[in-house]
Amino acid sequence: MAPVKQPRNIAVQIAENFEDINIRPLRLKKLVKAICNRFKLSNATISIAIVNDWQIRKLNKQFLNKNRPTDCLSFNLSDNDTKSFELVVNGEMAVKKANRKGHSAEAELALYITHGLLHNLGFDDSTKKHAEKMHNTEDEILQRLGYGRVYNAPKNKK
Repeated sequence: MAPVKQPRNIAVQIAENFEDINIRPLRLKKLVKAICNRFKLSNATISIAIVNDWQIRKLNKQFLNKNRPTDCLSFNLSDNDTKSFELVVNGEMAVKKANRKGHSAEAELALYITHGLLHNLGFDDSTKKHAEKMHNTEDEILQRLGYGRVYNAPKNKK
């Protein structure tokens, strides 16, 4: 008899606090759920806040004592009973980098979401070897979901 699959029960919430980016929330939710399925995460809530440079700089200073904007911050708010991750991603930076790199701002934002979620799932980019593994995993996930290679994208020839 085949094992019974347990439902994943992944809740994804997206708050857009930066409106100068064109995203499709359902596509980003599909991305998050695909990552959770890949790593067999179930019964979890993932909250994503899309913010600007100023907002993420403030949080980066508060939590990491770094007074500069960053692409994403990830927080594991889980307890013994529930998995809960909060991601803060920089929509303003995504627009700027996407324009330089020649892909969509949504693809760049998807990279930030994937990166933050992988951190919450135990990935580490503190060494060159770990960072390479993490970035290759990001691109593999993003390619499978139609965003293409984003981190290791070919350089734009503008």
